[in-house]
Amino acid sequence: MSDFVIQATNLHRSYRIGKKSIEVLHGIDLAIKRGERIFLCGPSGAGKSTLLYTLAGLERPEQGSIHIDGTDLYSLGPKKQAAFRNAKIGYIFQNYMLLPELTALENVLVPGAIGGHDASEAALAALTRVGLADRAEHLPAELSGGEQQRVAIARALVNHPPVLFADEPTGNLDSRNSKEVMDLLLGLAAESGTTLVVVTHDENLATRGDRRLVIKDGTITEASSLETGPVPA
Repeated sequence: MSDFVIQATNLHRSYRIGKKSIEVLHGIDLAIKRGERIFLCGPSGAGKSTLLYTLAGLERPEQGSIHIDGTDLYSLGPKKQAAFRNAKIGYIFQNYMLLPELTALENVLVPGAIGGHDASEAALAALTRVGLADRAEHLPAELSGGEQQRVAIARALVNHPPVLFADEPTGNLDSRNSKEVMDLLLGLAAESGTTLVVVTHDENLATRGDRRLVIKDGTITEASSLETGPVPA
């Protein structure tokens, strides 16, 4: 088994605005070890979220490859890729992306239902781990922003994926809830040995990982270990 759970090679991704093509990812190479906590930083529009979406199988690169847990993600057909993401990848969005008509517990059950198995016990256990067992029957509208993000974390972890991606997970929260959610996220990742990749604009949050990768103009321009200084990306 490789030490690297994520390996990305020569990633290119561009968008067309009118007649103009703008390259957002410009030949990115990246290797992330099992259990690492990585924070992706950089100015708005630098390509942080695009890189995260591409690593997670949500946006196909125009060039390059991504291997997750030894599998070439974009070599899979649509159905196999969806099944792989369901089993191997958890994703947390800034705006929670909870289904408004479902209770907290039902939202956490969704990945299990997609995977075709009963995840009732796992879903309740996940809500318990994020401190919301007593809110299981509440709809998202009845929960605070911090509680909704906790539900989203529980949903992302319910299938015990080896990789967890989070796109600005504290972006819609106040400072107190931001700290609580990040404490929870880092603690749960460490507890389960999950590899965590977080996009953030908050430089203070970014100091809490094993590495901080700075993205600018579609490339990784700096990779720093918080203990040892600059290291290769």
